Amino acid sequence: MDETTGLRERKKAATRLALHEAALRLAIEEGLDRVTVEAIADAANVSRRTFSNYFSSKEEALFHGDTMRLSRMLELIREQPTDEQPWPALTRAALRLTEEAFHDADPSWLTRRRQLRGHPGLAAHQVAAYATIEREVAAELALRLTGADVTLRSRVLASTFLTTVRVAVQHWYEHPERPLIDTVRAALAVVAPASAGTPVA
Repeated sequence: MDETTGLRERKKAATRLALHEAALRLAIEEGLDRVTVEAIADAANVSRRTFSNYFSSKEEALFHGDTMRLSRMLELIREQPTDEQPWPALTRAALRLTEEAFHDADPSWLTRRRQLRGHPGLAAHQVAAYATIEREVAAELALRLTGADVTLRSRVLASTFLTTVRVAVQHWYEHPERPLIDTVRAALAVVAPASAGTPVA
């Protein structure tokens, strides 16, 4: 990647982040139902057309942070050794992501997440985003599994893993007394024996 291309990509990333943060701020201040794409674009000092170049809806703009974290999760899974059982690799990736994304999280971030959690529009977008990443994680796991029913097992394993992480984060929103990484670790340990990735005879 040359310097010009790198600068262009950084500018795009900055614009995308500015739109996400504007959407988040307006949704907290006014309520998601009252926020418009035009208002988000104005708050980020860009045009409505520019908004459409980055996001298809205000819900997608709001979910951008989660989308980036899910993409990073997939990267971390791909970085894990391929010669070990899938669940330890998945667990390591999840804990690494938690450290990267939430170690120095602003307390106000948790408050904002609580306020937006459960909104029907965001919930639908979350389901779609998780379905997409689940397919990609399953495809990666299929490369690591052996034996019968690899496709089925990889899909079940990916679904179990992502659901566990999602439930752990939701639980932490409601009970933030201990660090999120401890909650994620405990949740993954609960289902680990049943998710070792080896077919039962």
